[in-house]
Amino acid sequence: MKIGIIGAGNMGSGLGKIWAENGHKLMFSYSRDTPKLEKIAQSVGNNATVGTPAEAVEFADVVVLSVPYGAVEDALKAAGSLEGKILFSIVNALLPDMSGMAVGTTTSAAEEIAKLALGARVVEALPVFAEVLNSPSRRFGDQLATVFYTGDDEEAKQVVADLLREVDVEPIDAGSLKSSRYVEPAMMLLIQLAYTQQLGQVGFKLLRR
Repeated sequence: MKIGIIGAGNMGSGLGKIWAENGHKLMFSYSRDTPKLEKIAQSVGNNATVGTPAEAVEFADVVVLSVPYGAVEDALKAAGSLEGKILFSIVNALLPDMSGMAVGTTTSAAEEIAKLALGARVVEALPVFAEVLNSPSRRFGDQLATVFYTGDDEEAKQVVADLLREVDVEPIDAGSLKSSRYVEPAMMLLIQLAYTQQLGQVGFKLLRR
């Protein structure tokens, strides 16, 4: 699969490295620091290249949006048309200082992104924290972390679920894109536990009986 990643942070690069190791082709894009993008691509190996957001969209079967919430509009404008593309968003609606949510309960980052990316098949999933993602194992002991994904296109959701399984997490379908209104604040809770309460690396685990 060809995966275009818009955003050069620890999340996008961490996911990209895992997927490249599994044989997917990557194109990294959207950074003011071009050498940083090139360094990320070089660290991934022969399966990664660098381009503009528009080039990444043209290249990709799946486009991963991995930018701060405040940069979403600019990143999508640079990406151009996403008509028919699977847009896998890992963007949460966090304030720049991570002190709270920019939107929530009545809308979500995912829904706002869908409004901007007209025609895109938007799926949202907020994977484990970057520290976990870039560690030797994403597991907590022998447990897989639960990652909830949402979307309105069933085929696109299955593609994203398969990509999440490659990250070695447990993907759980949380319903329509509207359900992101509840998933995103839950991730804010994890941020509070990890950083304010200083609990270290944390994640969700869904228990069923």
